[in-house]
Amino acid sequence: MSKVLAALAHPIVAAPMAGGPSTPQQAAAVSEAGGLGFLGAGYQSPERLADDIAETRKLTGAPIGVNVFVPDYAPVDLGAVRAYALRLSGEAKWRNTALGEAVGGDDAYGAKLELLRQQPVAVVSFAFGLPSAAVVQALQACGSEVWMTLTRPEDAEAAAALGVNAIIAQGIEAGAHRGGAKDTDDYALLPLLRLLAARTDLPQVAAGGIADGAGLAAVLAAGASAAQIGTAFLACPEAGTTAVHRAALAGRTPTRLTRLTRAFTGRKARGIENGFIAKYDEHAPAAYPHLHQLTAPLRAAARATGDADGVNLWAGQAYPLIRELPAAELVRLLSDEAVTALDSARRRFG
Repeated sequence: MSKVLAALAHPIVAAPMAGGPSTPQQAAAVSEAGGLGFLGAGYQSPERLADDIAETRKLTGAPIGVNVFVPDYAPVDLGAVRAYALRLSGEAKWRNTALGEAVGGDDAYGAKLELLRQQPVAVVSFAFGLPSAAVVQALQACGSEVWMTLTRPEDAEAAAALGVNAIIAQGIEAGAHRGGAKDTDDYALLPLLRLLAARTDLPQVAAGGIADGAGLAAVLAAGASAAQIGTAFLACPEAGTTAVHRAALAGRTPTRLTRLTRAFTGRKARGIENGFIAKYDEHAPAAYPHLHQLTAPLRAAARATGDADGVNLWAGQAYPLIRELPAAELVRLLSDEAVTALDSARRRFG
């Protein structure tokens, strides 16, 4: 059901990483190398997204994808948000900045969808929930495939009923935000792939903890059509990864562990442990995007000073395995390593 996946020379999708890491240069390099490059629409204005799409198209004529966050209109406990803001007030004073305004909103969801209808891309993927059937049909009518991010088997039938072209199975090992409709699901990638396959025959793109070719080989053997890899691409020169984040990924910080936290955005996300998580995670309410907006100035101030204890350092569990390589070279290396790993596994059967 996915012509895009079937046409990939290398079964590798560069995960969309919102907020700066995913750039036109990286998306184009991955697509030019035979994988599928992605842009993240999250946190960007529709105008900036349009510019990024245009810039990527100048660099490659190969298929590209764009990821969109589905807004959650459920009510938020604003009292808990205010209490968290009060707790963070000392942090803001110490960093000589003000807290952001926790206003919520839908991240210009409608305007971004309209842009993608006017300027279609090969794939539009969704995270944080399921779009409406009308949205899926409108995008497909423009020639785009629609992929859904799932973190639990129970959502397979709902995604299939929408007529999507593929599903992204995101295991608990993945870096950054939990991409399913709920952020409390804790399925590891391998069982999630097999449980989803038992419920639907939609092609699957595996995401979570894949940082080398052996990991890619493993998910292909488990039935995935491709792997969506994010953290491994953060170290590429084309990525918009900040200096403090690059240093943390390279191990130049006191800890090497990752954990899930709501402390930065109000939605569970996996990152490298640091002082901010240790101090505030237990107090952070489930309130996205309100906490994301609240802590944005704090994170910006920490990035400006190179303070790894004050910024979100998103990373998957396998991040110590990543290599600092150009994106195209990384695509080819991962693919070659996967072939070697699959050949080795095949020889075990005589």
